[in-house]
Amino acid sequence: MRIAVTGSIANDHLMTFPGRFADQLVADQLHTVSLSFLVDSLNVRRGGVGANICFGMGQLGTRPILVGAAGADFGEYRAWLDRHGVDTGSVRISEVLHTARFVCTTDADHNQIGSFYTGAMSEARLIELKSVGDRVGGLDLVLIGADDPEAMLRHTEECRSRGIPFAADFSQQIARMSGDEIRILLDGATYLFSNEYEKGLIESKTGWTDKEILDRVGHRVTTLGSRGVRIEHGGGDPIEVGCPEEEAKVDPTGVGDAFRAGFLSGLSWGVGLERAAQVGCMLATLVIETLGTQEYTLRRAHFMDRFTKAYGQEAATEVQSHLT
Repeated sequence: MRIAVTGSIANDHLMTFPGRFADQLVADQLHTVSLSFLVDSLNVRRGGVGANICFGMGQLGTRPILVGAAGADFGEYRAWLDRHGVDTGSVRISEVLHTARFVCTTDADHNQIGSFYTGAMSEARLIELKSVGDRVGGLDLVLIGADDPEAMLRHTEECRSRGIPFAADFSQQIARMSGDEIRILLDGATYLFSNEYEKGLIESKTGWTDKEILDRVGHRVTTLGSRGVRIEHGGGDPIEVGCPEEEAKVDPTGVGDAFRAGFLSGLSWGVGLERAAQVGCMLATLVIETLGTQEYTLRRAHFMDRFTKAYGQEAATEVQSHLT
């Protein structure tokens, strides 16, 4: 499968606060919050949901096509992604804006407060998927991830008009989107991704029930944190997959992106929804054990040992041939 991933390309500035955000909040003063946190560490990492997902897919050998916009400062980042199996030929380079930036602080309970500067990401709306497809010989699936909102709408409408299957994945952008925009973005999606909280927010903003949404999408994929993932589709029993045992819990940033990378790679291999979700959960576990969204190393033997322990020999046999 030729899978294109549209979404943000960004540099992450990740900080660690040794206390708890909750201890700093005064219940009757939440309308006038003014806080600063003295952090213990700062790590500057490569990030952005589109690039994170593509990096994970590249590690699994599925050669994803990254579709997004970056600044003239993208050269080193592009070389990194190219070395790790990502097709960056469809990334638009802005002549005037810097690559987007995510600034995030994580507390001792792994709660997070973050801000996002869009920068060159605003030019993603100028990218046409037809030109991407023409360059690579067609597209089998487009994941429409968190990006410039106008770009997300344009890519969705283009997928519909050209008959390209697409996956809707609002993630961070759901907070600023209206119900009308969300309805447009999810209607007709082959896959709808969200976490458990976002699932409720989608239903609240659209005014659609869970069943009404399932009637409008092929599959609804809901990540459940440490409990794994649930996949639902109209008329069938849900598929639930748990997470492998963690060796450590270092940083949750990018865990959802890693799940999507593994899941999409599984779809590309044709191993079925349950196996694809298992690959996604295994890759997500590697990321939560690592500081940074693209700092993990996928060692095949180590990956398969842990995958086998979590999901059994039959599942491992189906997946292993695609990693060898």
